[in-house]
Amino acid sequence: MKKLLAQVRKADQMFSLIDDNDKIAIGLSGGKDSSLLLYTMYLYRFLYRNTYHKDFDLVGIHIDLNFGEDDINPLLQWFSQYPIKIHTESSKIADILKLNLHKEKIDCSICSTLKKGAVIKTAKELGCNKVAFAHHADDAIETLLMNMIYGGRIATFDPKMYLTNSQTTFIRPFCLSFESEIAKTCRQLEIPVISSGCPNDGFTKREDIKQLLHSIYHEYPQAKENFLLSLYNKDKVNLYLK
Repeated sequence: MKKLLAQVRKADQMFSLIDDNDKIAIGLSGGKDSSLLLYTMYLYRFLYRNTYHKDFDLVGIHIDLNFGEDDINPLLQWFSQYPIKIHTESSKIADILKLNLHKEKIDCSICSTLKKGAVIKTAKELGCNKVAFAHHADDAIETLLMNMIYGGRIATFDPKMYLTNSQTTFIRPFCLSFESEIAKTCRQLEIPVISSGCPNDGFTKREDIKQLLHSIYHEYPQAKENFLLSLYNKDKVNLYLK
């Protein structure tokens, strides 16, 4: 847990993720990443107060996609031991996606947009000025490779971005944290993991990229840290750019 807190603090310092008096909504899917992000940010709040003598508020937002997700109550019960606010909201996202199938499969990009929109809408209603998702370092590296392979561009997501349409700042506090550390910490804390019920789980282009990276890391272990370093090592960029 100390390692993750240190990584969140480093990300905050590098990318100015959090400001005094922020009210931050944490998108809580029920998976290990988002659940641990909510708990980590709860702990980081104490560190933030002691270090900067400033404060921010938190609320978890769970959007029920209606895919037939596992019961969220075991996770809510786990969080009930802490003074953490969690708001649950039902949606018709699964129904919308089933009406917009791509090659008889759920369109992941539409799903991502709808989920993000639903969390932001609820966050605005709850008075939040920032929304945090649990995208981590592995997600960033996978996104980089996907953009290069399928889009012909060198790009990944930003740790912090301002969404003009919703006037909301979107942050990713786990952007320097690897999934293996997140999974290990979740097991240690015995945080319940809730299945999304999505029929695409394990059968996406992202999953293919994940498997490709696993094979690279097996052969070249140093590549994992170096791939992450390359995302913010701006003094070592050398491309065919005019």
